[in-house]
Parts: sequence; structure tokens; C-alpha cells
Amino acid sequence: MEFDFEMVSKMTYNEEIMLMDKLFDELYPICRSITGEGLRKSLQIISEYVPLNILEFNTGEKVLNWEIPQEWVIRDAWIKDEKGNKILDFNECNLHIINYSASINKEMSLEELLPHIYTKPSLPNAIPYVTSYYNRRWGFCMTHSQYEGLEPGEYHVFIDSEFIDGKLSIGHTLLEGESKKEILISSYLCHPSLANNELSGPIVLAFLYNRIKNWEKRNFTYRFVLNPETIGSIAYLSKYGKHLMDNLYFGLVLTCLGGATNLSYKKSRRGDAPIDELADHLFSKGEIEGHIREFTPCNGSDERQYCSPGFNLPVGQMARLVYGTYKEYHTSLDNKELMGIENIYKSLNEIELILKANEYNGYYINRFPYGEIKLDKYDLYPDMNGPTTSMYSNRRKRDGRFELNCILMILNYSDGQHTLIDIADKCNCSILDLIPIVEKLKDKKVLLGPYYSKRSLNI
Repeated sequence: MEFDFEMVSKMTYNEEIMLMDKLFDELYPICRSITGEGLRKSLQIISEYVPLNILEFNTGEKVLNWEIPQEWVIRDAWIKDEKGNKILDFNECNLHIINYSASINKEMSLEELLPHIYTKPSLPNAIPYVTSYYNRRWGFCMTHSQYEGLEPGEYHVFIDSEFIDGKLSIGHTLLEGESKKEILISSYLCHPSLANNELSGPIVLAFLYNRIKNWEKRNFTYRFVLNPETIGSIAYLSKYGKHLMDNLYFGLVLTCLGGATNLSYKKSRRGDAPIDELADHLFSKGEIEGHIREFTPCNGSDERQYCSPGFNLPVGQMARLVYGTYKEYHTSLDNKELMGIENIYKSLNEIELILKANEYNGYYINRFPYGEIKLDKYDLYPDMNGPTTSMYSNRRKRDGRFELNCILMILNYSDGQHTLIDIADKCNCSILDLIPIVEKLKDKKVLLGPYYSKRSLNI
């Protein structure tokens, strides 16, 4: 049953946390891959939260320099010892099987079996996540502790899987805004039962959609995309790459947004995208605790495809507990406890704040740019000067002239050539400090904007 997200803005913290937890519990047990029923089921579940349109690519279809692979169907997998006891069972943990494993049904010695078992010796009680999407092989994954306890003898190995011609599925949707310029919010679905590295991004995306849907006004159009990692974004770009090149203002890839640590933003390849400047500004001003990573194509997520040199889109990546930096990464210990629902809720709040700030970070036009505006006409200036009023911004507001100084700076630099972040830097404050002042100046009919490209004063 589809949830009524019109009520999101009225939800308490506990209500929204509970709903995120519910979505996690629905998605976590599913054996997902880059194609197949697990992916489709996951998109269907998220479609109850976000009205996704499903885009499909056929097996064998050429997408840029890649080709859509066959679907992988996995039904069952286990290993039995010579007494017939199951010592490993896919139905107990879907990480026990190599993702995209070929089938096998054979009795063999331990010596024959061992090369097909994968472990993580540095984390002996964790089951590793292993894939072989584009080379056919069979294999199992187990804890290193179990691996070391295997006794010589005969084993029966069974994997009931097959490869069929089918489809690769992607979910996407738009929230229309006043402008056709787009903000892309992208994440991936393709890992089986992993929490931070798989489900944190899609859950934040789903709830971000519904937060933005309930804004009173959207200057931008917001595009939401959920795809299998790498091959999915490549397929999506094969269809929408030109559109994004023409219309994208900036994008964010959401990944690894759990963990009890601060946000971590990876810059776009360009290094000067609006989101690059905005994240750096909000982090440096202490509005959000976080740090900046430089762009690299050597690791990461789908920003590597969006930022490939031919597209070179203004897309960055937002994470928290970053892939590859925590020992539980790509193992069974990447679970709900490690991720923390409250941590992805914090990510949701902080990313929404960034996007709200972006709505204001444009260029503004002073409607009366010749000489200073007579501000007391608009109740924006003290109506007398003297020792007792020198700390007032107007006849009522005693704030050390902070608001008044910001007003004077905003009006002077609202020339269509300076963004609100530029002005905030000149005021030595955060863009968030200026937003209510900008709204006041717009209400007084002395300021126009924001605009998202430079322009002349003669508008």
C-alpha cells in the first residue's frame, strides 16, 4: 500500500525514523544484483515511496562501450559435508554465493573445493561480498573462521542458477520546478544484504524526494535515478546523456550515508560545479560538519560515469562512512547496526539543507542600483542617528548592525555578477545567514532573483 507522503512535513522525528527503518527491513533480505528479480522487487518496493517510472534495457543491447548482460537467476545454493549436513546455505545468508555465480552440482574433495571459497582473513568472522558479473565462474563465500575449520573429506556442492536473456531495470522520476534546469539525485541498487554500502543511499533518496515534494516552491526540476551501479548509470547516460549535458545544473550521487561520522563530499571532475562551491562553503562555515575529497576516477560510485570526460557533468558524490575506509565494507558486518537509521536520517537532513541553500545561491539584481536605496523608506534603516542607535539595524532591531551591513553588502553586489555565496563571503557569514535577509529585501520589492546565470543590471 502506498504511503501518503503529504504528511511527511508533519511527521515527528520518531515517525520518520520508524518509516525509514520499515523500508530498510523490507529491502535488506533481498538478493539483489545488477539484473534480475531481486532488483525489480527492490524497485517495486521503493515505488511505494517514490513514483518511479521503470526504464528497461534488453540483454545484448549496446550502451556506450558496454553491453547489457544476461539476467542472473539464483534459486538455491549450499555445501554439504560427507555426512549430509549443510555447512553453508544461501538461504541463511545471500552473501554466501558469489553474485552472478554459475551453477554446479558435484561431489568433490576439500582440495578441489577450496579454490572456490572466498573469505576475508583480516575479518575472520565476516562473510565477504564477491562478484563476477562478466566472467563465468562458480563459488561460495564464508567466514575465514569457518574456512579454517573445514576438515578433509568429500563435499557436495550445489548451486541452482542460470543465465537468461532478460532486462536491466532502472527507476527514475522528476519533480518539476519553475526552471527546466535540473538537479540530479542518483543512487544505486545492486548489492544483496549490505546496509551502509547498499541501502543508505536509496533510502535517503526516497525520503529526500518526499521532503522536496513538500517544499512550498522549487526553483529547479529534480531528477531522481535508481540504477544498478556502473552498468546502470552507463545505460542511463546512453539514453539521457545529451539531455543532462543540456539541462543539468548539478548532480549528487548518494552512497554510504550511514555511520557515526561526518558527511564527506567528493567534488566533481570539473571542480567548479555549483555543488562543489556550496558544499565547501557550508562545511567551512560550520553549518554542516564535513570534509571535501578531490575527484578521482580510481574509486567511487556512479559519479565516475557522469564525470567521464565526454560527459564531464557537474556531478559530485555525498557519503558519510566512505566505501573502502571501514573494515566491514563489502562484508556481512555492514549491517543496520553499523549504518544506523539515525545516521542516515542525519544525512537526509543535511543534504536537504544543502539543496535548500542551493535554491537561493544564484545571482540577484538590485532594482535601484544608481546610488544607495533610501532604506528607511522600507523600515530597513534606523530612523535617527546617535549614540543610542549605532548598534541598531533598524528602529527596532539591535544586532550590532549585522543585518544592516548585510543589506548594504547584498544590495551593492546584487549586480547580476555575484552569487549569494560570493556575497556571504564578503559579509564573513554563511549563505544561510543571508537567506532571511534576501527574503525580506524581495518582500520590500528592492531585490530580484535568484537567477542561475550571470546577467546585466538592465533586466
